[in-house]
Amino acid sequence: MTDDEVLAEFRASHALLEGHFRLSSGRHSAYYLQCARVLMNGERAGRLARALVQKMPRELRHHVDVVVSPAMGGLIIGHEVGRALERDAIFLERPEGTFELRRGFSIKPGDRVLMVEDVVTTGLSSREAIKAVAAAGGEVLAEVALVDRSAGAVELGVPFYPLVEINFPTYAPEELPPELAARPVTKPGSRA
Repeated sequence: MTDDEVLAEFRASHALLEGHFRLSSGRHSAYYLQCARVLMNGERAGRLARALVQKMPRELRHHVDVVVSPAMGGLIIGHEVGRALERDAIFLERPEGTFELRRGFSIKPGDRVLMVEDVVTTGLSSREAIKAVAAAGGEVLAEVALVDRSAGAVELGVPFYPLVEINFPTYAPEELPPELAARPVTKPGSRA
């Protein structure tokens, strides 16, 4: 799947939003990718997951024991990547602010994990999720994501394979351009 085909999927589902958004990272942007909308159709979610798996090195696909994703954003795409790899897919939650496994999910010591996210901007959530997997005894082999918004600068400590790189400008709160600062801000992400 080409970058243009991926963006066409976002546009077709009205998942590319324009306005003034405070991202989970705390940075601000005039654009937001609402991955829940692009993934709300099962056929589309499956296509994107299969394309994401194809971005991974072939040898990596065969070494994954379990797929893990952080809730909420990574939950649907993580499930679909698990289906594409024919592996179980579980997720991490933040009931008290830090990621943990719940709902009877567990990782066996030495399990080789593929981390799956929807959008990566600064990588903070990903690094926190990778740390939680390590604390549970798993080894994160790599991370995949639908979208890399980091301009290729994110460092996760593991290999990273995004389906597409989209480099919309982001701003620290004190660096907002006047035209963005004049718009009301929306906080669409899942992190409080």
